[in-house]
Amino acid sequence: MASLKRSVLAPGRFPRMPEIPGVSLQAARAGIKYAGRDDLLLVTLDRGTTVAGVFTRSATASAPVQWSRKVAASGKAGAILVNSGNANTFTGSQGVADVRSTAAMAGRVVGCRRSDVLIASTGVIGEPLPVDRIQRALAGIQPGRRPASWNRAARAIGTTDTYPKGAVRRTRIGDTDVCLCGIAKGSGMIAPDMATMLAFVFTDARLPGPVLRTLLKEGIRTSFNCITVDSDTSTSDTALLAATGRAANPAPKSATAPELKAFRSALKELLTDLAIQVVRDGEGASKFMTVDVTGAASSSEARTAALAIANSPLVKTAIAGEDANWGRIIMAVGKSGARLLQKHLAISIGGVTITRAGERVESYDESEVTEHLKGTDISIAVDLGVGRSKSRVWTCDLTHDYIRINADYRT
Repeated sequence: MASLKRSVLAPGRFPRMPEIPGVSLQAARAGIKYAGRDDLLLVTLDRGTTVAGVFTRSATASAPVQWSRKVAASGKAGAILVNSGNANTFTGSQGVADVRSTAAMAGRVVGCRRSDVLIASTGVIGEPLPVDRIQRALAGIQPGRRPASWNRAARAIGTTDTYPKGAVRRTRIGDTDVCLCGIAKGSGMIAPDMATMLAFVFTDARLPGPVLRTLLKEGIRTSFNCITVDSDTSTSDTALLAATGRAANPAPKSATAPELKAFRSALKELLTDLAIQVVRDGEGASKFMTVDVTGAASSSEARTAALAIANSPLVKTAIAGEDANWGRIIMAVGKSGARLLQKHLAISIGGVTITRAGERVESYDESEVTEHLKGTDISIAVDLGVGRSKSRVWTCDLTHDYIRINADYRT
């Protein structure tokens, strides 16, 4: 992260995030790929902490993902071990053995079974995990050591990220005050399918595992599953939600309990905040794009059309070049497979109506759109003209720097 220039779309500062009772963070320098920076994060969770996770649907999912799916399914965990610089993906039986051994190492440090340790890894695919380096780094983490800050934890999990990503929300469950804090990493290989590259959210709320699972899946659907940087779904996508129960609120019996209304909203806000930060750190990005599709036959078709626009290299490069080439949007929705009526198709950029009733409006002034494209926050809206469903997707432009960063990634 230190070698990359901070994204021009980055937020002004990292948020002030309080400690979550029952959560302890430790960061360390293992030297897995990056020299002179933290690249290992160990999170200790209080006994009784409930967890939920969503993971990549990639058919080449990493060994850590396959391990953590099983741990998360139990609904309980005692620790989370995260490393950056090596994805431990497509590493065969050795990769599986390495997950087991590092989970056991982390378990010994925090005092829990290896089967209660969630593992997440991100970085280069196909390279053996340097377990000896992780072992040495974990040996340097002593019980009672001063915990790391959220900022330091967020930096430790980054790869090509140019800034740490964090978010906090305070809310209530019934009459009890609760807090949520989350960190995420992601910059390239972003087109999540059930999660983002890596995201970890913690709350002091008391929530049963099944309730937590439902809330997380619901929140992911309209946040991380609505972003894209480059249309490539990672083999390592992992999003975890842990609830320590230290707030001691009465445990809700279901995810639809009325007392969870405010918490559900706060969780969605936090997940969306983190997801947007990932897009704003898109590799080489200079423009942040919001794509709204309305008038669709179904919400899934609206999302399909929105992602077709957001993933189109021609649309993304036009935005990067500040070229009001709206024909590329016509192309993208046309190829998406979403149902539409040409005679009702409407497009606008920056609030400027370009097409209506299947053709360009007579009053269209391209200079107004060009002026909008000179900014950093770009809005595109499309009405498919066949229904009432809608979807919103966030993405970024595609610049020369994206090519440079990824061409040099392993060197």
